[in-house]
Amino acid sequence: MRGCTLGLLLTAPLAHASEAIWTFQPPVTAMARSIESLHSWLMVVIIVIFFLVFGFMFYAILRHRKSLGHAAKPFHENTTVEILWTLIPAVILLAMAWPAASVILEQKNTRNADFTIKATGFQWFWSYDYLDHGFGFKSKLATPKGQIDNYTGGGDAKSPQYLLEVDQELVVPVGKKIRVLTTSNDVIHSWGMPAFGVKQDAIPGFIRDTWFKAEKTGTYRGQCVELCGKDHGFMPIVVKVVTQPEFDHWIAAQQARAKAAQDDPNKVWRQGELLARGKQVYDANCAACHQANGAGLGTFPALAGSKMVQGPKAAHIEMVLKGKNAMPAWGALSDVELAAAISYERTSWGNQADIVMPAEIRAARQKP
Repeated sequence: MRGCTLGLLLTAPLAHASEAIWTFQPPVTAMARSIESLHSWLMVVIIVIFFLVFGFMFYAILRHRKSLGHAAKPFHENTTVEILWTLIPAVILLAMAWPAASVILEQKNTRNADFTIKATGFQWFWSYDYLDHGFGFKSKLATPKGQIDNYTGGGDAKSPQYLLEVDQELVVPVGKKIRVLTTSNDVIHSWGMPAFGVKQDAIPGFIRDTWFKAEKTGTYRGQCVELCGKDHGFMPIVVKVVTQPEFDHWIAAQQARAKAAQDDPNKVWRQGELLARGKQVYDANCAACHQANGAGLGTFPALAGSKMVQGPKAAHIEMVLKGKNAMPAWGALSDVELAAAISYERTSWGNQADIVMPAEIRAARQKP
């Protein structure tokens, strides 16, 4: 078993600080229980080996020390000892490898899932697509900035779910096998849910899969567990497990919401409504690096007064679609969202440039 999976479960504290302990979260899937049992078995083997080896070593040192009159004896080519120190470790490894291999094989068995969800990692949030239900959404950190900035005690008090709350949870039904496809838009992320016994890397250009089957309703929390950049600690994962009737109701509401919010890419937007939409997209996706006032942050350049932003539209569109250096590609956003965000950047903070229409984004996507 990969050590990172055990490490994820072993070092995940409970949400409330008063209950925080360095141990496993209570398992709510058969897989998480198997991992916990495997960990316990391996710890027993390790402890037994530790006491046997060090006990024999210290016994030999103390019982046969020179002060008691013992003299060193040559020891060379004892066939019996060589056979024993080959067979005993082999038996120990087999006793450890057999249950570990069984757990790994079960982790990889994603067949016969009830439905599939695609989880895509972004710097720094997750997006989810319910592939069998025809809709998707982005799930972003909901902890207020006032709490995050309270590192000197002068800001807002931290909530019990500090850095483990999102604006929209992943919702699944209890007792159903859910297959999760993981991938990434930019760098390597990792989708981890300790209570489910799940950790799967999300790698750009690849699709990996994992699964879980929650046995108890409730809200469960995890985080990205692969160092992915400056806001790595700010992309939590929250899964809400509900009954089947509640899930069916939620699915119907989400499908209706997605249909109502769907943009017409052929619409010719008025500048005012395009910029209002652009501010929403910019605040949700771009402000973390370029700041809300366009001043830039660290390696991320200022957009206010930027020659690139105020230059030709084609170069600005290409930068946003393809990314450059630390800036990821934002091709996952819709044509309308990209056109609105770019237009907002080109006309805000003193910038004076022409706006971009969704049709221009669509044309840029089609270029080789």
